[in-house]
Amino acid sequence: MSTEAEESGVGDSGLEISERAAEEVIDLLAREDMSPDEAGLRLFVKQGGCAGLSYGLRFDTEPDEDDTVYSDHGIQVFVDPASMNYVQHSTLDFEGGLQGEGFIVDNPNVISECGCGESFRT
Repeated sequence: MSTEAEESGVGDSGLEISERAAEEVIDLLAREDMSPDEAGLRLFVKQGGCAGLSYGLRFDTEPDEDDTVYSDHGIQVFVDPASMNYVQHSTLDFEGGLQGEGFIVDNPNVISECGCGESFRT
């Protein structure tokens, strides 16, 4: 059974979800004809990039049995146990500017990143 986090960012291993990230997730879910009540954003860490690890995001219709589920600002974020080891204490945000826009993970566990910022090492 998945673990429900009481609130985003609560506790020692919480994941904080910014309001701007949540708004973008809700908008993207609507474009995919998905409801935030029935689907969520999966945040995961995968091998790849010049620094060794990178983040992945995708929509899922339900959490896996061993996921931790963070709910805040009307969305759910699903994190598997292996990825949680890398993203605990992080903030999921959304930024936009002249260089483009996208989701970012502000992760205090990162000790180095590649030059382009697409991969990291903890």
